[in-house]
Amino acid sequence: MPVAVITGASKGLGRALALALAGRGWDLVLDARGAKALAETAEAVSAQGARVSALAGDVTDAGHRAELVAAAWRLGGVDLLVHNASALGAEPLVRLEELPLDGLRRALEVNLVAGLGLVQEALLLLRASREGAVVAVSSDAAVEAYETWGGYGASKAALDHLVAVLAVEEPGLRVWAVDPGDMATDLYAAAVPEDREPRPEPAAVVPGFLRLLDERPASGRYGAPALLDGAR
Repeated sequence: MPVAVITGASKGLGRALALALAGRGWDLVLDARGAKALAETAEAVSAQGARVSALAGDVTDAGHRAELVAAAWRLGGVDLLVHNASALGAEPLVRLEELPLDGLRRALEVNLVAGLGLVQEALLLLRASREGAVVAVSSDAAVEAYETWGGYGASKAALDHLVAVLAVEEPGLRVWAVDPGDMATDLYAAAVPEDREPRPEPAAVVPGFLRLLDERPASGRYGAPALLDGAR
């Protein structure tokens, strides 16, 4: 069975992707900070017949990242690494003049530094896989200048560039930065609590991610909604 490591997997997009992969016969290593929600997700994934290792912790902790990769090795390796865990930098979002520098540091540590750290930890297993792939969950805030999204957007822009370089340095892997588009998630609600506009559930964009795994296009930046329409 192929093995995926998914961070931020207790709810939202991470949970939806874990359930979809389990339904396709993948074994999973799941990470999140909230132990209770993570255990509930692991139970739902296990019910589909997947082997699951769920480890609560913080992806900024090097020891925790090592535990995630060790768990994947025990399941058979790492075929897919999904860096989905994210931090906003401030909740709710604020203008740059008000952005706490500690909040910006946290966003960079979670969204960027931890992502690279996990790739470094898993790289030998990814290279050993016949179809090793890395997915970094990005955002349109990485390429567009939206008021109050500066810290978060900067961290995601840096992540996009980092994975683009990784793709050049690791031509044997597929490395995709994926913008899932607007979704109804706790992260978005925390970012802009006054915005009550309806948004798609995370499960609605998962087929776009699955299409990447099925078709394995060239490494690069993709939008899940566009993948759903068959266009990049």
